[in-house]
Amino acid sequence: MARQREFNKEQALEAAMEVFWSKGFEAASLSDLTAEMGIQRPSLYAAFGDKKELFESALRRYNTWHASKIRNLLQQEESVISSFRQLFQQIGASAEEHINRHRGCFCINTMVELAPHDSKFSVLTREHQMYLAVIFREAIIRGQQNGEIDAALHAEAIANSLVVSMIGLTVMMKSNPESAMIKQAIEAALSLLAR
Repeated sequence: MARQREFNKEQALEAAMEVFWSKGFEAASLSDLTAEMGIQRPSLYAAFGDKKELFESALRRYNTWHASKIRNLLQQEESVISSFRQLFQQIGASAEEHINRHRGCFCINTMVELAPHDSKFSVLTREHQMYLAVIFREAIIRGQQNGEIDAALHAEAIANSLVVSMIGLTVMMKSNPESAMIKQAIEAALSLLAR
């Protein structure tokens, strides 16, 4: 029996994530996946299972990366409000500034494509939203502790509202909205943090 070619599983998963992120679950063919991953179908099945299991692994990888990216961004500046402003402005950036705008967020794309009729992906996308809300709440509490944000504000409710705003903004950016509308929406969302 011929020995299967060895490959870097993490690199292959990263490549699969990029395909699924760009095309979605349904539109990504096994040929697309194996070509980008640099492996044959038997190796794909042996390492990752079927297409749906591969998609789940790719989504989990993305969610870990995405949460870490947002947490790091919110911790970069001393000002919590400035950090949130930078996050929202990055999402609302123009096409020239934000090359991934039309791809959007892989998790949000999954929420729209699969979550309504697949309970596993409904749970996975909801868990990611909840984790982002925890990251936002931690940042808000830090702002309350340093006196930047009013301590009387309900950190959890504001965090949840900002996650909803971020998801809405991410989806809207796929349709090339008017920049003035986006700027107003960002300011309105950030006003939740105002004293």
